[in-house]
Parts: sequence; C-alpha cells; structure tokens
Amino acid sequence: MTLRIALVWLIVAGLSADSLEAAGSRGYFRHPSVHDQTVVFTAEGDLWTVSLAGGRAARLTTHLAQETYPRISSDGRLVAFSAAYEGAREIYVMPLAGGRPRRLTFDGESSRVVGWAPDGRVAYATRHYSTLPNTQMVLVHPETLAIERVPLEQASQAAWGADGRTLFFTRLSKQGSSTKRYKGGTAETLWRFRPKTSEAVPLTSNYTGTSRDPMAWNGRLYFASDRDGTMNLWVMDTNGAAKPQQLTRHRGFDVLRPALSEGRIVYQWGADLRVYDIGEETDRKIGITLPSDFDQTREKWIEKPIEYLTALDLSPDGDRVAVTTRGNVFI
Repeated sequence: MTLRIALVWLIVAGLSADSLEAAGSRGYFRHPSVHDQTVVFTAEGDLWTVSLAGGRAARLTTHLAQETYPRISSDGRLVAFSAAYEGAREIYVMPLAGGRPRRLTFDGESSRVVGWAPDGRVAYATRHYSTLPNTQMVLVHPETLAIERVPLEQASQAAWGADGRTLFFTRLSKQGSSTKRYKGGTAETLWRFRPKTSEAVPLTSNYTGTSRDPMAWNGRLYFASDRDGTMNLWVMDTNGAAKPQQLTRHRGFDVLRPALSEGRIVYQWGADLRVYDIGEETDRKIGITLPSDFDQTREKWIEKPIEYLTALDLSPDGDRVAVTTRGNVFI
C-alpha cells in the first residue's frame, strides 16, 4: 500500500506541473471589451489592454483579487469592471490609461458590470435590490455614486439603441447548470423596452433556447445564440420580426461575452479572443503576446498530494496505474 501511495504521489506532482506549464504558455483570455482600436480583457486574474490588431498586451491591474467584466466608456477614457477587493464583488472604475481604481458600489452582493449608459453612468446587474433571488439592473454615476434602479425585473444584460432611450436586455441570468443546448423556462431571452411604455416586448420568444448578449448597431441587433447547437453570433432587426441571420459558424467552443464597437465584435472563443468585422463579414483571431512571468506554471511542492486524488486503479499486471486528479485522467 505504501508503494502504491508513493507512485500516485509522483504522478500527481509531476503531471500537475506539466499540465500547468502547457496551459500557462498559451495564455487564457476572457471578458473582452472593445473601444475603437483598443481591447481590454482579463488574463491571470488581472486586466490587460491590447490593440485590436493584436500584439504585446499591457497589464492594467496587479491586485491579487480577480478583475472581470470590464467595459470601456463611450469616450474611451474609463474602464468599469467588477472586483472583490474588499469582500463581495463590487463595481470599480479606473482610467483606461492606467491609475488607481475607485469603488462605485457598496451593495455587498456579487455585482457584475453590464456596460455604460448613453448618459455616462455605469450599468450593472445585482441581486441587492431584489426581494427574490433575481437580478436587477442598476445605474450608478461614476462621480456622485448616485444610483437608479432600472424598472425591469430579472434583467441581466443590456444595450441601448441609437436613440439613447430604447433598451435591449437579456431576461434571466446565465442558466445555472451550464447545460449546452438547454431549452426551457430559465433560458435567457432578449427583450426590448422603451421608456413611458407599460411593458417590455419579447424579441426571441419563437425560440426556446438561449439568446443573450444584445449589441445594437446601425439599426440592427447583434447577439449570441445556440440556435445551431453551438453559441454563435447572430443578427436580427430591432423589432424581432424577421428571421435572425447567422454570422459565425463555430463548432466545439461557444462564442462568449461578445462586445461591439464601431462595427467590430470582439469575443472569447476557447482560450482566445477573436474579432468579427460586420462590414467586411470577416472573422479572425487576435494574436496576443502576454508579457508575464507565468508564475503559476512554476513547479511547486505539494505537501499532501493525496488530497487532490479522486480515483485510481491498477492494471491487471500491476505495471500501470490510472489516476484521476484535478479533473483529469492520467496513465
């Protein structure tokens, strides 16, 4: 039994280090936001900037806490984001050129940046103001910190139309089980709301699957949907009358967290960021070089490797062992 444990210890320690090194050297880019030719994204738990053309990224933040869901202001001066610097995940803002983040919310809930309203306020989703476990969208002024609750129950994402008043939003937050091709009562759907009207109007009620991430541009509504079995980019008119058209045809990985600026949609696909040009109808990978020491890939001593072990089995002749650790199977 002692020999068996020793063998497992060596496999867990050695293969875990190899796996981390392989993953870290490639980089893992998430939560993109775009303004003109500048992209902000999350990697290694920090915010980075890079040109839309790709190239060497520059780190914006260094705090140990994760910074996620960045959104660049319409004038390109500020970036709002979510971070758990002092406990719960709250909303912060900082200069896009770099500087000290300022805290905007004190909700004590897991708040997530949605975007910037046309009047310069930051829109975010939170459960703080809901009597039931639902999200509600709130606007906060980046200087006065004054807040206004948007009168839409269960709104989790939003985009404003060209008139600065019409609001396209996603009803319900992400489906909890993360089931691919989920269809049912908690699937995300797109709606339109105009001020001084009594009710919001559903735009994707003819599809029982997921439609999310609304982005308005030139009188049309761009969004992500799994209508072909994988989350891809789609477009439809702002009334939801015509049949949506598919823009990307990815397989395997879903299109995640798309953001639009000046006719270009930047999104996460797998561990990479890609950009779809609406006018040119082209899609390409953004080549990013991350100037990091990749400290997380360094070999490290594991004091109690057996704690990472979830299953093991010896071969009949005893010369091999199958180990399940950290969600992976090794022989």
